[in-house]
Amino acid sequence: MDSFKFIDSKEASAKINAESPIVVDIRDKETFDRGHIDGALNLSNENIDKFVLDTDKSKSIIVCCYHGNSSKRAAQFLTDKGFNDVYSLNGGYEHWKTTEKIKEI
Repeated sequence: MDSFKFIDSKEASAKINAESPIVVDIRDKETFDRGHIDGALNLSNENIDKFVLDTDKSKSIIVCCYHGNSSKRAAQFLTDKGFNDVYSLNGGYEHWKTTEKIKEI
């Protein structure tokens, strides 16, 4: 069984700029709305089935959560659903916002 990979903020930023992967953020909507990686989709139990059905399984996906813990489970879930190139963001959004430009609302 294939598994997801880990990616740090610097590598994720480079990948986002070069390849335009799908960035999914699994934090709650209120927290997501206060700030997130530019272009990220807020993925939740309400929209995960549609995402799995409608998304090209060959696209790279970077999964983001608060601190990089829950994203591991979500990344493995997406891998198990047939996505081929899935990454869990080390340190999550909390680390990302200390190292990268962010969209704050």
